Amino acid sequence: MTGTTDSVRNIIIIGGGIIGCSTAYYLTRHPAFQPSRIDITLIEASVHGAAQGASGKAGGLVAKWAYPKELVGVSFSEHVKLAEEHNGAERWGWRYVSTGSWEGRGERVPDSDPAGVPKNHTREKSLEKTPGLATGRKGTAKRKLPEDLLWVKETLTQAYSPMAPAGATAQVHPYLFTTSILELAKEKGAAFTSGTVTSILESGGAVTGVQYIASGQSAMQTLPATDVIVCAGAWSPTLVAELPIAATRAHSVVIRTAPGVDIAPYVLFTEITGTGNDVVTPEIYARPDGTVYACGPGDDSPLPLNVDDVPVDTAACERLLRNVSAISPELRAGAVEARQACFLPVASVGGGPIIGAAPQIAKGVFVATGHTCWGISNAPGTAKAMAELVMDGKIRCADLRKLQPSKFF
Repeated sequence: MTGTTDSVRNIIIIGGGIIGCSTAYYLTRHPAFQPSRIDITLIEASVHGAAQGASGKAGGLVAKWAYPKELVGVSFSEHVKLAEEHNGAERWGWRYVSTGSWEGRGERVPDSDPAGVPKNHTREKSLEKTPGLATGRKGTAKRKLPEDLLWVKETLTQAYSPMAPAGATAQVHPYLFTTSILELAKEKGAAFTSGTVTSILESGGAVTGVQYIASGQSAMQTLPATDVIVCAGAWSPTLVAELPIAATRAHSVVIRTAPGVDIAPYVLFTEITGTGNDVVTPEIYARPDGTVYACGPGDDSPLPLNVDDVPVDTAACERLLRNVSAISPELRAGAVEARQACFLPVASVGGGPIIGAAPQIAKGVFVATGHTCWGISNAPGTAKAMAELVMDGKIRCADLRKLQPSKFF
């Protein structure tokens, strides 16, 4: 903890994704927070506001079987508390869902892209979402689908099994959660600034501020800081070069089903064998607003300078649409609302995420990044831990010592 009880603290959070916005929320709810003595400013590089990267384009899965377990134990219960306190069901689509493994064959579906879809996607990478499920947790495979899972064609099903017990998996709409939690933080005194941070300033081994360029301007500006929390996701190494964070691009689509179509609350991890015997593994998430989200594998596309410049591979999205449409007439008949891509921050060593103080950079610098595909699920636990660390000088909610930056630098 920097600053003293006799001085005003200036806490700057870099990054307006779910980790940064949640951290602002938990800081404003900390017992020691006093708006008259503690300034909290969140700076986001996108000109479009918060949640423009992975935090707005993820599936929104919240799971007790996520990883690392030390963080999950706090995060899931905090998700439940937040939903209860702030009407998360209405505000950000909070609900429990069933999780299943589906295997089967896909029907032939015409390409929606007149130019055709390349058969193979280069440099594909698994998003590795399911290793957190314990061996033997998967239920006994059977051909028959659950009675309420009507939006997948049963005649195409070769095997289906539940992957987690009831109450172990939930979901949020990630964009709505992130923007809502930011608004709740602002209601308690946090400030939001649109701009790109270019450097963290320090003197005598302690942080003194940040330099940034406000959106729409060219002049460099300086904000004083007693504490700087780097939550910039895949872009975090641009500010802390020592961070071993790599970026994996992931594509996704959002399909709005026709009115009256019953989309039961299931998340499916699929293995679809195509007409050419190729196997694809899209994840499919039903949402309470009548839409269905689907994502495919990742790739190693270069990270752009700004989240607003993330390139979308149209062919990857069209292939994803074709794959999920091949097992569901309801999805095939739906309207595509979004074809999108985002970058996930992945710790290239040590597993991650990386959470804690970074005195190696400067006293008063903190890091929270590298959450891979579990940023949505693990955001509340991360934010609660960061608020405790910044305000109290110690993380009390969980033992996160193996995630502290010194283990990764």
